[in-house]
Parts: sequence; structure tokens; C-alpha cells
Amino acid sequence: MRLTADDMLVFQGDSITDVGRQRAGAAESSAEALGRGYVLSVAGRLQMDQPGAAVHNRGVSGNRVTDLRDRWAEDCLALEPTVLSVLIGVNDTWHGTAKGTPELGTPLETFDRVYRELLEETRSRLPAVRLVIGEPFVLACGAVLEMAFQPEMGQRAELVRGIAADYADVFVPYQSVFDAAAERAAPEYWAADGVHPSVAGHRLMADAWWAAVTEA
Repeated sequence: MRLTADDMLVFQGDSITDVGRQRAGAAESSAEALGRGYVLSVAGRLQMDQPGAAVHNRGVSGNRVTDLRDRWAEDCLALEPTVLSVLIGVNDTWHGTAKGTPELGTPLETFDRVYRELLEETRSRLPAVRLVIGEPFVLACGAVLEMAFQPEMGQRAELVRGIAADYADVFVPYQSVFDAAAERAAPEYWAADGVHPSVAGHRLMADAWWAAVTEA
């Protein structure tokens, strides 16, 4: 996929995408508005190569796919992105099964249905948009081991792979990327709690995103 100065990228997701972005008083595409994670790294690389390209971070900490649905019109469709990147799924398990409160999570069948509905609506409203779907991931450490993230997270990731096969222009295999990285350094090095990436983990994500998109 070729990215140009005319592109406008929107990143959607949860805290892994949010990473402390400033919501008010910061210019769009500025460091403050982009947060401290992989989105900032991707934006820097893109804007270095393509001056003028716009990048918007719309990740919201704690979001599940149903939360994305509630704000999709304002935080996605209204922005009219040319490239839309979505990473969602871990809170659908963490808030539910992992904590022993399934009513606060998202059942797998609901997750699959809502995610697909969002992408169907997006394709209908923005037929030229290019979709980048990120694989939800966890590492075997911290909260992921202390709580019941598995086997549901593996099942959720499998659903996302199917969704990506049906809708995405690009799929970013984050779980595979982190699994390979965990062979070089302990899982805690990449994400201390098994969910939220470290500085190195976010750089790993940014590089994986860039490689998947530019090689597609």
C-alpha cells in the first residue's frame, strides 16, 4: 500500500492505541495529540517521508468493540479517513471473562457481529477507504497469567483474522510479532502486564504496522 502526502490516517482502538493522547488543546497530528505509543512512531515515519500527511489518534483507554460502535460516527466516519487502522479486542476479554464478570465483556459471537457491522458501515459510507486490521494480542506474563485471559483471547484473535480476511486491505499479525519477540527477550520486556507494551513493545508494533502496510 502506497501512503502519500494526501492521505489521512485514523487509528482506532483502546489504551494500546490511546497511550495518553491529549484530547483537547492539541493540534491534530501533533505529538501531544498522537500519544506516546506506536501511533506516534508511525506518524513520525510517515510525515518524514510524506510531509503533509495527516494522522489522527482516536484510541480510548478501556474501550471494547461495543464502545467503538457508540462513537464510530463521530470518531471515525466524520473524519473521512483514507486509511483506517483498527486494533480492538483485549478489553472485551479483560473486562469480562478475565475478571470473572462476563456481563461486562463482549461474548465472542457479539464481538464478531459488531466488528463486522462497523466495517460494513465504513465500507458503505467510505468506499475508497483502505482498512488496516490489527490482531489483538497478549503476552504470557503479568495480568494475563494472573487472570483468565486464555483461551478466550486466542479465540478472539482467530475471529479477527477471519474478519480481516473478509474486509481488510492489510492485516497486522501482532500476536505473531510479539511471540517471536518473546524468544529474544522475556515477555515482561515487551509488556510488563502482558497487555500494555513497553517503549520497545510500541516500537515493535510500529515497525510491524509499517512493514505490513508498505509491503501490502
